[in-house]
Amino acid sequence: MAVGRSSPAPQHALSLGSSQSKSSSPVPSGMPTPHISSGNSSVGSGAGEILSNSLPKHSFYTQSGELVEIRNVWAENVEKEMNAIRQLVETHPYVAMDTEFPGIVVRPVSETYSPDYHYKSLKCNVDLLKIIQLGLSFADENGNLAPGCPCWQFNFQFNLNDDIYAQDSIDLLINSGISFEHHAKRGIDPLLFGELLMVSGLVLDDRVKWVSYHSGYDYAYLLKLLTARELPADEKGFFESLRLYFPTIYDIKFMTSLCDGHFGGLQKLADDLGCSRIGAEHQAGSDSLLTMTAYFALASSKFAGGSQSNNIIDDSKYKNELFGYGANHTVYKGAARFATAAQAENTGILAITSGNDNGY
Repeated sequence: MAVGRSSPAPQHALSLGSSQSKSSSPVPSGMPTPHISSGNSSVGSGAGEILSNSLPKHSFYTQSGELVEIRNVWAENVEKEMNAIRQLVETHPYVAMDTEFPGIVVRPVSETYSPDYHYKSLKCNVDLLKIIQLGLSFADENGNLAPGCPCWQFNFQFNLNDDIYAQDSIDLLINSGISFEHHAKRGIDPLLFGELLMVSGLVLDDRVKWVSYHSGYDYAYLLKLLTARELPADEKGFFESLRLYFPTIYDIKFMTSLCDGHFGGLQKLADDLGCSRIGAEHQAGSDSLLTMTAYFALASSKFAGGSQSNNIIDDSKYKNELFGYGANHTVYKGAARFATAAQAENTGILAITSGNDNGY
């Protein structure tokens, strides 16, 4: 999602805040061209095209000539596709994740930069709202994407007539190809998906490496799916649950905070690293693929050992850190970080918005 000006919300929408996006930059010119195939896949001619998530799949040729598929998952095929993922994670244990959700609609009644403000804001919004889309992409330990279909895009039940949302967030998703008519009719039941995710082999296993970008909200929505209950009352409880279900996580936003010369959102980072986008921006599948390629490009260039260590990536500096939360909270970062966060707030950008924010 992208930063948008506040729009008047319809009567059924609670719109007390605005949303942000993880990727507000234009699609790079090197974006792979959609593969023209049968009526079951996208048919297109190049970058910038809107690709509807109502289609079963989108296929693309990469710059190296490989065919890559982003597969859409709905209620009718969720069990079949989760079975496929259960087998795939054994050989491709790196899982890049991104979510799309209905924005930020409420603020906690608390001092803006008190130690618990970030988590309170996350909790009250995630408890109130529903996830719209989840993208999962898979790679091996060398960063090679799973052959054929490395990416699944899960589309959840969401009804614009009944569910709460921020209008600017929904407008952006519609303009990016999200079909809310299909979400209302064919969307995945979150309770069923939580059950399937619990036995998928993706969680409760430290061998599975979860890769994300500025992802507090992403993991919060996943925890809500897994537990089918409200988030823990405090940040300590949140991290305990996070470590239980996701023992190994890599947050690229935290990684860039350790490096000089990397600023901006995910798209800007990917451009700097020479990573091309596959698929439609502001859809969770494409964003998760870009997250995966950006992670390995960044990790191999900034966190890998020399020739004696066979250029092995050393994750000890960034493993299990979540940017903006815990020890990385603004109040622990000193006056400079506080000033930056305050400036962002004054310009209408909430610094903690993370689940769909490539732009902060």
